[in-house]
Amino acid sequence: MSATAESSHREKSVESNAAPTGSSLRDKIPTEAEQEQTGLGNYFIANYPPFSFWKKEWVPAVYEALSRPPRPNVPLGLYVHIPFCRKRCKFCYFRVYTDKNARDIEIYLEALIQEVELLSRTACVGNRPLDYVYFGGGTPSYLSAGQLDRLLHRLREIMPWDAAREITFECEPGTLQKHKLETLCQHGITRLSLGVENFKPEILQFNGRAHSEEEIYRAYAWARELGFPQINIDLIAGMVGEDWDNWRRCVAKTLELAPDCVTIYQMELPYNTIFSRELRQAGSESLPTSPANRADGSGNQNQTGWQLTLVDETTQQRLEIADWPTKRAWVEYAFAELERAGYTVTSATTAVRNPATTRFVYREALWHGADMFGTGVASFGHINGVHVQNVDTWEQYIGKLQAGELPFGRALVTTERDRLIREVILLLKTGYLDVAYFRDKYGVDIRDEFRPTIQQLCDQGYLQVDSESIRCTRKGLIQIDRHLPRFFDPQYISSRYT
Repeated sequence: MSATAESSHREKSVESNAAPTGSSLRDKIPTEAEQEQTGLGNYFIANYPPFSFWKKEWVPAVYEALSRPPRPNVPLGLYVHIPFCRKRCKFCYFRVYTDKNARDIEIYLEALIQEVELLSRTACVGNRPLDYVYFGGGTPSYLSAGQLDRLLHRLREIMPWDAAREITFECEPGTLQKHKLETLCQHGITRLSLGVENFKPEILQFNGRAHSEEEIYRAYAWARELGFPQINIDLIAGMVGEDWDNWRRCVAKTLELAPDCVTIYQMELPYNTIFSRELRQAGSESLPTSPANRADGSGNQNQTGWQLTLVDETTQQRLEIADWPTKRAWVEYAFAELERAGYTVTSATTAVRNPATTRFVYREALWHGADMFGTGVASFGHINGVHVQNVDTWEQYIGKLQAGELPFGRALVTTERDRLIREVILLLKTGYLDVAYFRDKYGVDIRDEFRPTIQQLCDQGYLQVDSESIRCTRKGLIQIDRHLPRFFDPQYISSRYT
């Protein structure tokens, strides 16, 4: 799973540090009329303006942005998309490939190196060193140790990252061997992110995950032995087939491992996934759609009564898809248990053991407006005020780079107001907005600029405002994405996000 679709990649309600029980959390779930069912579509907000407004006609603006020197004091990052997987997760909507042979992979890696080489020569790099690097997928750890060594060596020659604050590498536990991890250590990877998602074999299998529980423990032990500075574990609340008893076991097993960081996403059902196709084929003529982009942010689409289920063909068991209040309750339970164990919740998706030493630089820099080269097929980036996405097919991506062209597919030129709103909504996902930061950077008091929306969210118990900050309540933090469209300018309210 990629953090850039980021992602990409997700973000419920107890105010106490005491460990809530399943029954007490169930009592906090809203009434039937207030619940939203999990519908088809994108729920989580990863960028602004929405991707559906990016156009091919604006690609020339990307070249112009690359030809300009960088804006003062703006850091530069690099995202590297490795789109290969052993199998496609049934909830995955990213550009990944499960059918490429060794020769195909070599061709792709050569194109990727060529893309970074072309970007490194542009004026917008200036004298900036890389501040952060992120290897996402797909499954970067799908590559062999030899392929990893050659790729990382060449990339470091072109754009050195010895001074970068963070180098993140996503891994699927079942693809790891100790010598692969040794290779990553040798090339300066500082943050290892393990896509655990769940520990129960039946849930992993039904949702299309390729790894086993045994492989999770083996990979984690190797990573600890080799001394990676930071190890993150991803979990997903609401995988198809999940229940309270198993979720509590997943949280307990995570605490036994004691990773430096735990990221908990909530399962969504985007279009163009195996699950979305299976649901449509099951006979529903008008499945519910995601409430994420309603202008009022209410999420109330008269969905009461929808009960989405899928059938496990192996057992013939009907597996329910959890609604949003249930997924929020699961995240709430996990956060409460993590806090009891000494972790600190630092965003709608993240808890860390030591906030003083554990940071997620990729997220922090990008959400504060950093530049980033998004390299690889279908990747997203942002340069000198211009959003850009690469072409999204294998043939186009390889063809353009073999012809010596950068593989841009669509773009959007942002205004200063676009960038202001983008930072407000993304940083709200950390639960905290610094009023002075926005005043210094944009010359506005965000409390005045967004007063009606902020007041409404305060009245509903989602935000709190003091003299120099805006904070999410825990209730607001865990469901912040459903409220972010309230900050959108009217021209960007749409039923489509991607």
